[in-house]
Amino acid sequence: MPIPQVPLGKAGPIVSRIALGCMGMSGVYGAADENESIATIHAAIDAGVNLLDTGDFYGMGHNEMLLGRALDGRRNQVLLSVKFGALRSPDGQWGGSDGRPRAVKNFLAYSLQRLRTDHIDIYRIARPDPEVPIEETVGAISDMVKAGYVRYIGLSEAGADTVRRAQATHPICDLQIEYAIATRGIERAILPVLRELGIAVTAYGVLSRGLLAGSRPQAAGDFRTLFPRFRGENAAQNRQAIEALTAMAAERGATPAQLAIAWVLNRGSDIVPLMGARTRRQLADTLAALRLELSADDLSRVADIGATIAGTRYDQSQMKWLDSEKQSLEPSHSLYPFRHGVTSK
Repeated sequence: MPIPQVPLGKAGPIVSRIALGCMGMSGVYGAADENESIATIHAAIDAGVNLLDTGDFYGMGHNEMLLGRALDGRRNQVLLSVKFGALRSPDGQWGGSDGRPRAVKNFLAYSLQRLRTDHIDIYRIARPDPEVPIEETVGAISDMVKAGYVRYIGLSEAGADTVRRAQATHPICDLQIEYAIATRGIERAILPVLRELGIAVTAYGVLSRGLLAGSRPQAAGDFRTLFPRFRGENAAQNRQAIEALTAMAAERGATPAQLAIAWVLNRGSDIVPLMGARTRRQLADTLAALRLELSADDLSRVADIGATIAGTRYDQSQMKWLDSEKQSLEPSHSLYPFRHGVTSK
């Protein structure tokens, strides 16, 4: 079954209905097999996935170098989305974000080298730098568009006001932000602005970092041990939600992950799930969600299960860095009623 394609906003390219996020291939969930990672990238391309997402800070450059090797001879088959600006210390700790124009060009130079390419298709700052006006950061990327090093400009975790200011500086194709049955905060303030401006969403965290698929942190170095949804009383409550999602999936011959992905797919063709498959098996499970048909009642039932998930998406120290959280209110689950087959606003 061919993977459908959709425009990535009014100002962006045509992309596959599901994108591949490569972060998990560089150790954030524990050790990953590089050969399997490359095989998964190749399998995704062969299946028709043409949008691959990375960040220059994933594995401190490891992820970009991995992609550079995987795309040898296949670069023209994909669109590369790259996040930059996140500052890390040698022990991997978060050090904020740098969106200064001269830093933008420096980050880009190193990414081009690691990815073994002469251009990046979509370039975006991972978190807006609170010390630098977004107009300056986007303006610097715009300079790189004019110079031919970047094709399109995206945003990540930006609030509605920041999106408007960025769009006034240069056309924005998409906002990368967390969105899932358990994370619906964009629905009140952010999503309406995106749809007004014709900006798409590349939705990460669709499975709440594996939580909705029943995955639990196990390996050393798995950063999910820091997230509230995987800890203490939240974890116990969330296991009950996963049991309910699993039971519903079994009724339909699907997996809980496929239900969660299908829910996001049904929220509109302007929302592209960014799925972090690390293996070919996970990739196949993900792509099968494209064939899963859910009724309006099914969608509402899935949403009701998602509403019982406890815990914020990041811990408080990380939440304070999110421009999207500073500018967003709690979600109103009645603002966007479910209609089977909804494909646009």
